[in-house]
Amino acid sequence: MDKILIKNGFIIDGTGKDRFLGDILILDENIYKIGNIDERDDCKIIDAKGRVVCPGFIDTHSHSDLQVLVDGYIEPKVRQGITTEVLGQDGISMAPLPKEYVSPWRKNLAGLDGDSDKLSWDWNNTEGYLNLLEKSGIGPNMAYLVPHGNVRMEVLGLDDRQPNKEEIEKMKQVLERELRAGAVGFSSGLIYMPCAYGNTEEIIELCKVAAKCDKVFVVHQRSEADTIVDSMKEIIRIGRESGVKIHFSHFKVCGKKNWGKIDAMIALLDEAKREGIKVSLDQYPYVAGSTMLGVILPPWVHDGGTDKLLKRLKDEDLRKKMIYDIEKGIPGWDNFIDFAGVDNIYVTSVKTDKNKDCIGKNLAEIGKLRGKDAYNAAFDLLYEEGNAVGMYDYYGKEEHVIKFMKREEQNVCTDGLLGGKPHPRVYGTFPRVLGKYVRREKALTLEEAIYKMTSKPAAVFKFKDRGKISEGKKADIVIFNPDTVIDKATFIEPDQYSEGIETVIINGKIVLHDGNRSKELTGKVIRE
Repeated sequence: MDKILIKNGFIIDGTGKDRFLGDILILDENIYKIGNIDERDDCKIIDAKGRVVCPGFIDTHSHSDLQVLVDGYIEPKVRQGITTEVLGQDGISMAPLPKEYVSPWRKNLAGLDGDSDKLSWDWNNTEGYLNLLEKSGIGPNMAYLVPHGNVRMEVLGLDDRQPNKEEIEKMKQVLERELRAGAVGFSSGLIYMPCAYGNTEEIIELCKVAAKCDKVFVVHQRSEADTIVDSMKEIIRIGRESGVKIHFSHFKVCGKKNWGKIDAMIALLDEAKREGIKVSLDQYPYVAGSTMLGVILPPWVHDGGTDKLLKRLKDEDLRKKMIYDIEKGIPGWDNFIDFAGVDNIYVTSVKTDKNKDCIGKNLAEIGKLRGKDAYNAAFDLLYEEGNAVGMYDYYGKEEHVIKFMKREEQNVCTDGLLGGKPHPRVYGTFPRVLGKYVRREKALTLEEAIYKMTSKPAAVFKFKDRGKISEGKKADIVIFNPDTVIDKATFIEPDQYSEGIETVIINGKIVLHDGNRSKELTGKVIRE
């Protein structure tokens, strides 16, 4: 029997209650006792004097889906105190994956989650994917959402068309099959193809299945910019008519011209609460976002999948139409170049050595580097990299981050893409909240912040045995110095570990202590 005794720490249990001084005894995977504990026989003793002891942090928007199969340690996450991640985000992920769609789907997924020839790509469905995670070994615990795009692909392929009644029923059957395999919810990314092809009625019907299975609907809504108010109304309508619990992904509003919509957004959250619609949201604590560079292309360019997208990028006349649509806009389309500009969109990752000189540069700089306008330089880059290009973009301001952070619906997430030169949130999100927004800005108390990192998200995703320091719960625990904890990652040098996270315990095993990362993979697949 493995025994760990944590002595003399300030315990913040994750519920929002005040901290208290005490000890924690861990036996094997579980928290056995909390209080004043003298037992020391056969114990690994950790002196936590002057330190905070709290539940492990839960990252409710993760993109480790592929990387965890390549390198299960996910070290940037563990070193910031993350012990559980929720995969399957934005409606496009690893399963279900019918054999006939493996090749085009890898290309569609590459800009968000990466690609690898080391994988077999033969797991077929959620059950197969979760089994592979267990077989491969994982660092943090992993839970999975069934992605809308994968469900749609299995039934309709990758074309832009609407399903008939029989196809809707088939999609509902596929979704229920995948949810019953242990997924904790259903996700969609309504700016990503093929999810964006689905209309409101399609999503309502699918969410009825999620509601029947008592699973949450996690959604990157159709707009986070010009039409965000209408977009939120759509999602709230989906919750109202399907009965599903709504969880908005990476909640924000993009572009200076849209900042005036924040009051209306908050009014919609309040209205949904009064109506009894269950709504939660997650947020990363930065004024810049990150996604695949392909989102700068108008929606019609994506029709039929990445292979057809690449053919369109070769066509000079279609390139002119793309530029026209970007400059003039398309109603209902989130136009990243419009709200960020070519000088505020930076490339974070590419697939080949040929274009590695673009990493860390914005689209305007890449245009100068290639001797052409920023549009065509970006089109060339996407074509040459097979659409496997990551990016980050600046869109907001600090006071908005704090306003959304203080909302009762909010919990913390990273939304971190792991490839290349990533957004600093991959390395710094949770310590940034603790150091910048708690200690320096005093936007939250320490107890409030930890609640939003632990038991709050655990409740949303029904992680019954995690998220709290409580006897009988799984021993996912973080010990940190509240006086020094801070993020170090920057946009110029993002791959820097944070300071102040001293010990991380996952399922009763010490995986980080005094700067040393264990090579033991102690994470579990969470099936609900």
